[in-house]
Amino acid sequence: MQHIRQLKTGLKKLAGVLIASGTVGLFSLGQAYAVDKAAFVYIGPTSDHGWTYSHDQGRIKAEQQLAGKFKTSYIENVPETADAERVIRQLAQQGNKVIFATSFGYMNAMEKVAKQFPNVVFMHATGYKTAKNLGVYDVRTYEGAYMLGVVAGQKTTSNVLGVVASFPIPEVVRNINAYTLGAQSVNPKIKTKVIWVNSWFNPGKERDAALALISQGADVLMQNTDSPAVVQAAEQKGKFAFGWDSDMSKFGPKAHLAASVLHWEKVYTPVMTQVANKTWKPSSIWYGVRQGAVNIENFGPGVSAAAKTKALAVRDAIQSGKFHPFTGPIYNQAGGLVIAQGKYLTDASLSKMNYYVKGVEGSLPK
Repeated sequence: MQHIRQLKTGLKKLAGVLIASGTVGLFSLGQAYAVDKAAFVYIGPTSDHGWTYSHDQGRIKAEQQLAGKFKTSYIENVPETADAERVIRQLAQQGNKVIFATSFGYMNAMEKVAKQFPNVVFMHATGYKTAKNLGVYDVRTYEGAYMLGVVAGQKTTSNVLGVVASFPIPEVVRNINAYTLGAQSVNPKIKTKVIWVNSWFNPGKERDAALALISQGADVLMQNTDSPAVVQAAEQKGKFAFGWDSDMSKFGPKAHLAASVLHWEKVYTPVMTQVANKTWKPSSIWYGVRQGAVNIENFGPGVSAAAKTKALAVRDAIQSGKFHPFTGPIYNQAGGLVIAQGKYLTDASLSKMNYYVKGVEGSLPK
């Protein structure tokens, strides 16, 4: 996730100040035994109700599940600049056994600092570079997008869907395509319009994009951004939308149809356990519905029983391995065959996706 945001002024002076889960210090008074430390580097605020919020919920749950083996801390609003390298290095110097960096743009900083601290484990979200003490991890957000599409395709009356998109990287393109394919699986007439805001967290831009899509005829919106502004705009205009990365129903009780919820503890708990047990090895983790890392949840009152049943049936098929969202035949925007019937795209193909599928309108930014 190439999240690009500004570091809060106060956090530029972090100098070792960590926000521990519920406490200021890393150890409680009277604690007589050593506890391993894990630190998390966040691209946005924990209050974004999206990407960073979901990571922080995973951090909290992982610490609870590990029952005293780890004390976790985090730094939020760290931009993908030299600040990231400085923050990550300071966290390594402070004795953290494992450091999780939750944005694609931290990759080079993680790689550089990992070489300087060979006894610290570094885990980078959405990246692809690994080393002896550097691993990568991600969740299959496209599976959630497909399931949301199944709901959207049954809800729309205009047959026009909208997506508020962040940056034209493979992850986001995958999600747009999966949303469209999911909707087309129940409604072949579906067309999808996309507006790019070139930001992961900018509520004003997200809202403006949502309103523009609605004015163009879209009546069910999805987002690949982090704030609840899209849901709020849909609520205001009497249209529909989905929670992305977390439940956003409180921001649009009538508009919110369902949420694609990420459960990062499915990654964090086993990784920290391996670090504690000294069994960790570098790898590329990409968890999804099958591992419980992605789920469709919190169906709203606007979803029919039939639509919910269909979406859950798709989820169960993904979970059992009987279905892959990118199963052919799939055609690109120009009508060219991407994958034949009965076959599905490999992870390698998914990781490089740079085209729209048939039904998505407009040009993909270069």
